[in-house]
Amino acid sequence: HAPVVVVNSVNPYRIEGQKSGAFEVVDALGDAPDVHCIPVGNAGNITAYWKGYCEYKAAGVSTRVPRMLGFQAAGAAPIVDGHVVENPETIATAIRIGNPASWYPATAAASESGGAIAKVTDEEILAAYRFLAVEESVFCEAASAASVAGLLKTPVPAGARVVCVLTGHGLKDPDLAISQVSVPAAVDATFEAVVGALGL
Repeated sequence: HAPVVVVNSVNPYRIEGQKSGAFEVVDALGDAPDVHCIPVGNAGNITAYWKGYCEYKAAGVSTRVPRMLGFQAAGAAPIVDGHVVENPETIATAIRIGNPASWYPATAAASESGGAIAKVTDEEILAAYRFLAVEESVFCEAASAASVAGLLKTPVPAGARVVCVLTGHGLKDPDLAISQVSVPAAVDATFEAVVGALGL
């Protein structure tokens, strides 16, 4: 039998691998951003990115580290609320976590960076989800949009360089995407029906 390995935030190798995302951000921008916004569910992402930023700065590759801003869904915000949530509820399924595996490293990342972990409502997440699709042509999953939802309600100094990580593709939850679009009216395939529908 082949061994089964858990690859969520409990697995330290996952954190070690995922920290390279911070390396990629610095490599692309030439230095760390001023602010890094990220969804928080099991809290492995914020933990890993913070580790990566700190290591790159220690190695002299970057000159600074960003302020880490993590965002939990309001119905699944144990870190923000300060207690385990027995029955977390949110449309953002990937961050529907009531007891994050990386709770303490995540709070350390927020405090050490001068950042915070806050919560966003499902309505704010959906607004950001639609904004990304309409304005940026980005099809992400709802949990990913939590980072942008948080940014949209967080004061950021003018000229600040901000990175929002979108952690998952929209095809992870196609039913949500379908529920968020309006279906055009159908008309018969006749000239008269089309003219009538157009009000001509």
